[in-house]
Amino acid sequence: MTRRNLLAVFIAASLIVGISVSVWAEKQPHMKGALESLKRAKVQLEKAAPDKGGHRATAMKLVDQAIEEVKAGMEFANEH
Repeated sequence: MTRRNLLAVFIAASLIVGISVSVWAEKQPHMKGALESLKRAKVQLEKAAPDKGGHRATAMKLVDQAIEEVKAGMEFANEH
């Protein structure tokens, strides 16, 4: 494959991935919003003082888990 053909394939693949991601987000605006909110919550928890009797650390773990569940739910919905 020539360099020019390789570049064309790379550009086409990049466009397809970009379009797929934007369609994925548009189909699920509430899940996307929830994901963004969870990410903001994680940042705030990370900035909070650690002395909370272990509850801050537990909340951080649960937010991480929630982020993964939202992502998995979005992926599942897109495949079915």
